[in-house]
Amino acid sequence: MRKIQRLAAVGAMAALTVALAACGSSETASTSTATSAPAAAATSAAAASDGVTTNADVFGPACSQLPQGDAPGSLNNMGPNPVATAASSNPLLTTLVTAVKAVPGLADTLNSQKAITVYAPYNGAFTAVQKTLGDAKFNALLANPTALGGLLSYHVVPQRYDAAGLVAAGKTTELAGGDVTIGGTATAPTLTDGTGNTANVLCGNIPTSNATVFVIDKVLMPKS
Repeated sequence: MRKIQRLAAVGAMAALTVALAACGSSETASTSTATSAPAAAATSAAAASDGVTTNADVFGPACSQLPQGDAPGSLNNMGPNPVATAASSNPLLTTLVTAVKAVPGLADTLNSQKAITVYAPYNGAFTAVQKTLGDAKFNALLANPTALGGLLSYHVVPQRYDAAGLVAAGKTTELAGGDVTIGGTATAPTLTDGTGNTANVLCGNIPTSNATVFVIDKVLMPKS
């Protein structure tokens, strides 16, 4: 995964950052800079957890939209597969899957990782970006593997967390560089990106063979 360029095509990424910041400017991120011994202990405990979840741990208002039983895209179907393969049949993530396929080798690289966390924007999150940028700029982003790879790798954490581990850690450092601040609770975590926009978890703790997935309602952006 480290083969992905971290944040090239700065012009395209900066333009997208500005657009998304404007799109989400009505939201206020609530983060705390205070540190304490208990917080440090919680972070240490989170680091000690392997972040592996089961179907029983899955939560969120959009989880009911997943297919049931053993159908493609169901929890039973996704769980045994590596993350990119698992996501390919999830009806909430069709646009994300299209974006991943547009970056040569990215799906295979994600599948080959041993233990990662993936923040997966649902289809509506990309629709919001498309409306903000306009069709031409949005399609140009999808056609730029370097910029798109940098954006997508900002949604991948090179450590596996469950929701409780994320909240205890309070912050994750992304594969692309930059941080995402975690707030809320283990049953309703929030993710605040580098531009100050906050995403909510629509369906979290989704298990795959090599990753824990959190379907979120916004595309995250690093600080420009």
